[in-house]
Amino acid sequence: MNWISHPVVLEGKMVKLVPLENAHFNELIAISRNKKIWEFLSVDGSDEYTITTELKSALLKRMDGTEYPFTIIDKESGKIIGSTRYIDLHPQYRKLEIGWTWNDPNYWGKGHNNECKLLLLTYAFETLKCIRVQLKTSDKNIRSQTAIKKIGGNMEGTLRNERILYNGTKRNSVMFSIIDEEWPEVKTRLALSTNN
Repeated sequence: MNWISHPVVLEGKMVKLVPLENAHFNELIAISRNKKIWEFLSVDGSDEYTITTELKSALLKRMDGTEYPFTIIDKESGKIIGSTRYIDLHPQYRKLEIGWTWNDPNYWGKGHNNECKLLLLTYAFETLKCIRVQLKTSDKNIRSQTAIKKIGGNMEGTLRNERILYNGTKRNSVMFSIIDEEWPEVKTRLALSTNN
């Protein structure tokens, strides 16, 4: 039995997170062509075959309970603007990771990502009763590290040579976490940031 009961829809003021479906692929593929999105990620999602394979894989992983992928919709325009997921699910330990988040760069820095994280963290801590949610990013991705710190993530350290990127270079990953005792304060801070 899967930890997350499908379907899960999470809705805020700016964004709506809906379960990833095949019907979303064309719009996501169109967005993914922007190489800027993939600079620090493991795969080059600007390649149509690669992103299609990754999206299909996410659907299979949802079926086996190891991931839960979402499509991000901008509520004002009704357009799909990206994708995010719960990954590395461990119901027995009540922990998971938020990852594989990528958005149309036109929406970067406009509050959509903060609201996505608020919705994902609220569901993780308040519905799934997580005791830990982790996030990780490249040690070179300062923009992402700043965003994770801003939402209340505590840096735990750097995982050296954590993965090999699609271009053959090694990536160090910086690990962050939020634990259940910190969640009320993090939620207040995030809610304030999404209302400004």
